[in-house]
Amino acid sequence: MSFADQVHQTLEQVKDSGSGRSLIELGWIDQIRIVPPRAILRLNIPKFAISQRDRIAQEIRDLLHQFDEITDIQMELADNQAAQPIGQAGHGEAPSLQSIKGVNKIIAVSSGKGGVGKSTVAVNLACALGKQGLNVGLLDADIYGPNTPTMLGVGNQTPQVSGTGSEQTIAPIKIAGISMVSMGLLIEENQPVIWRGPMLNGIIRQFLYQVSWGELDVLIVDLPPGTGDAQLSLAQSVPMAGVVIVTTPQKVSLQDSRRGLAMFVQMGVPILGIVENMSKFVPPDHPEKAYELFGSGGGAQLSNENNVPLLAQIPLEMPVQEGGNAGNPIVISQPNSISADAFLRLAKLVIEQSAQKS
Repeated sequence: MSFADQVHQTLEQVKDSGSGRSLIELGWIDQIRIVPPRAILRLNIPKFAISQRDRIAQEIRDLLHQFDEITDIQMELADNQAAQPIGQAGHGEAPSLQSIKGVNKIIAVSSGKGGVGKSTVAVNLACALGKQGLNVGLLDADIYGPNTPTMLGVGNQTPQVSGTGSEQTIAPIKIAGISMVSMGLLIEENQPVIWRGPMLNGIIRQFLYQVSWGELDVLIVDLPPGTGDAQLSLAQSVPMAGVVIVTTPQKVSLQDSRRGLAMFVQMGVPILGIVENMSKFVPPDHPEKAYELFGSGGGAQLSNENNVPLLAQIPLEMPVQEGGNAGNPIVISQPNSISADAFLRLAKLVIEQSAQKS
């Protein structure tokens, strides 16, 4: 029995005080997602039983705290729980996914921890896909650390916004052959984003559905590191062609990447493969040499453990970092470099893998 099944079985102990039936059976507890150390679930308590809510929530917490692997418990209230008839509230079904008009494929780029070059991979992957003649969009969903505008040299631009409320539309910035939108384009350079989950979910949905993306072959979504609200919001909003997991050879990075990968597997999102970034340092004065500064074999190990492809090993080159700071990605600025070649090959493999998964 898997750990998620153990948790699910334990939660079956929570009963309706009136009928004595399990709340799992009644559908009053659903959308259970277990991504250690986090447990997330939704309460679908009907209006007539709302007086039990505090007691139910406490019993859930007491049961889940019995597991050493769970330290963070999040309970969401269904928007329509008052209207749900008894025995008809969800039954664990996932929310329906809504596609984006004109967008053919949505591919996420994710990492278990920060500092592994995930945004660098996302930006250069998008540019590489654009160089192959595809219509490409780039959504920077890293709301708390939006670096994409800087990497593309458009940090001083502001997208055109028209309309109000649910009718509001945002025109993406066109740069380097791609269409891009980011929270970094809507706030001041040093302005912090201090938002809780519902607000984060709202802006991600706005970027998905209220941006004038036009006709896109692929939309690349640069996710924040970790396994938080942004990942859940995306996976529960749109049908995804797959996700690319970015790691480095370091053991610490590998451990966090395992958690991120496991989350997407549990949520039914196809894993397109692994990208090992900063695999080797290539000195600019001796390009024929390469040094394994962060160890070796991490990407291959993660790939073998999960039976998914190792899509690319991106070297650590000075022009990659310089291009990101200057707003000129290496795929554009130095297309004949070792790193640019690696990103171009990565783009081809990502499209091939997404076609196989569809």
